Amino acid sequence: MLPDLILWSHALAALLFGMLAIWAVRSRELPRVIRVSFAAALVLTALWALSVAGIGNAEPVTVVVEGVRNLAWLAVMLAIHRWGGARYLTLPIAYAVVALVVALQVVLQLLATGAKPEAVATGLMRAALLMRALSAAGGLVLLYGLSTGLGRSGLRLAMTAIGALWLIDVNLSALRYLTGDAPGEFQAMRGLALALLAAVIALAFHRSGGRELRVSRTATLHSLSVLGLVGYVLVMIAGNAALASLGGDHARVLQTAFVFGSTAALLTLMSSTWLRAWVRVKLTKHLFQHRYDYRVEWARFTETLGRPQGGAPLAERVVKAIADLTQSPAGMLLIAGEEGLERAAGWNWPMEGPTPGPAAALARHLAESGRVLELDAVRSGIAERMDAEAIPAWMLDLADAWVVVPLPHLGQLVGAILVARPPVDRALDWEDFDLLKIAGRQVASYLAEARATEALLEAQRFDEFNRRFAFILHDLKNLVSQLSLVARNAERHADNPEFRADMVATLQESAARMNDLLARLAQRQPAAAGTPRPLDLVALAHGIAEARRAQHAVRVEAEEPVRAIADAARLEQLLGHLVQNAVEASPPDMPVMLRVRHAEGMAAIEVIDCGQGMSPAFVRERLFKPFVSSKAGGFGIGAFEASQLAQAMGGRVEVTSREGQGSTFRVLLPRAPQSTMEEAA
Repeated sequence: MLPDLILWSHALAALLFGMLAIWAVRSRELPRVIRVSFAAALVLTALWALSVAGIGNAEPVTVVVEGVRNLAWLAVMLAIHRWGGARYLTLPIAYAVVALVVALQVVLQLLATGAKPEAVATGLMRAALLMRALSAAGGLVLLYGLSTGLGRSGLRLAMTAIGALWLIDVNLSALRYLTGDAPGEFQAMRGLALALLAAVIALAFHRSGGRELRVSRTATLHSLSVLGLVGYVLVMIAGNAALASLGGDHARVLQTAFVFGSTAALLTLMSSTWLRAWVRVKLTKHLFQHRYDYRVEWARFTETLGRPQGGAPLAERVVKAIADLTQSPAGMLLIAGEEGLERAAGWNWPMEGPTPGPAAALARHLAESGRVLELDAVRSGIAERMDAEAIPAWMLDLADAWVVVPLPHLGQLVGAILVARPPVDRALDWEDFDLLKIAGRQVASYLAEARATEALLEAQRFDEFNRRFAFILHDLKNLVSQLSLVARNAERHADNPEFRADMVATLQESAARMNDLLARLAQRQPAAAGTPRPLDLVALAHGIAEARRAQHAVRVEAEEPVRAIADAARLEQLLGHLVQNAVEASPPDMPVMLRVRHAEGMAAIEVIDCGQGMSPAFVRERLFKPFVSSKAGGFGIGAFEASQLAQAMGGRVEVTSREGQGSTFRVLLPRAPQSTMEEAA
């Protein structure tokens, strides 16, 4: 039953692949070279499947046809590469290595079939199976590098089906290498899988069409790395085989030394920065049409600029972003000042030592020309005269100094970046110049934005200082008014001991408040607000009235205890402004009233005067605006600051005023919870 299944499944696969070959030849949707190579590979795959069905999997004819089939599929991949725009034959070495491994596998298996000693035949067969697995794996890696540029086209689907075929070969070869033979069930499943893959390729022909191939650099470099590893394994196998036949009694020692020595040499070479850079430059030069993968480079560039790594400042990040484009190990940022370009920061560049003078000529030249300057051209005397005259001597004396990249922004020079020489020295080409110019403009925009942000923060700090100074100046004016009232009343009540005591208390309080004002003015940051807590407004009102007794009569009216949630310092400052305004607006013989009560579900304290009052238009449009006052010589800050303080505590200030009858300022604050009031009672 199982042999019949193997026979008919592979025969069906052979029939389907033969039909696909005819279809590929007659198709007009693909270029002729791809149609021909596809048809040849499909025919060879059909012959191989027919050979497996007719004479078996391990016969020499089947082995030869399988090797030729793999070479044909490699030719298909090479043709697709050329059709997709790879003018420089992308990955030619990789194709040659895989083809060599395929040929070596065929030769070893043919030699194994004719070898007389059984041990020799077994060894050759195992080596052939290993080569077979390596060739299939190499084909898969090359296929991955090819398929990344095919998008959703039908060719990608077809090549995916071929990848599945090679994946089956890898598993079958590994199984035969480990166990000595592959189970019949596995071979029967392979025949059915081949028939299914033929259907997938037929579907792919429906979706195929003209599309430019874009080869992935990352996939190509990974493919070459894997192929290099395959080559290393081949060298190990060949070297150990040669030592086994020539080493005699010392073969095991020689093999061990060979493996360890070659591994150490490989690791040493891989750790060399210069060698890695040299390999990357050579591969980029010979395998790709452009030096840079612009999408990858720009993504890395913007990520370096936008995300600080380890808290690095922006000045270092911009240097690193430019240096990474050319694989440079270091760089220096020069900022444009009044006298020229001055050294500002460095990335992996020593900043100690004497500071060179500002490069004024270089700054003027970069601002006018915007050119990227190559210092080696200046050193060798082939640079233009203006470039050579602009470069300062201290920059040419730095052996590692390589390129100067200008940083222009909106017609002005923000600075320049001096880039160090990369591990593999080379001359710049047009791609380097274009990329560095664009990157320089982007870096300049970041630096200009950072400078604008710093200027805005400085302006905000000045604004905060001016705002604080205006409030303090208003408070100082209130203190002067209080002291003036005390001095005026002293002329009439100087003989009264109680008045003298109140006067001394007022003077002490005024001195303390002046010291507090000086401390507030000296603060670099706004003073932090206190924690809101339940306050007894009646007691607070009595305290304010007592403190003002030497200046003006202040009466308190309260029907019941009233408690509010507020910051004591802010509330006292707020009420001080309102009471002082009321005192100044009231006649000397008319007291100011402080009324404490509950209103609108909130705690309220009202400041009532009998002054001239204000018009409705003034209250509505100008009262709470800064620097607007109805009094001659007033600063217009008190009502504005009182409103700001009330809002900061979750309350508000309301005003009722009539011209000629006086004004009432009502401060509404959140009430303290009932439980808190009961505990306080």
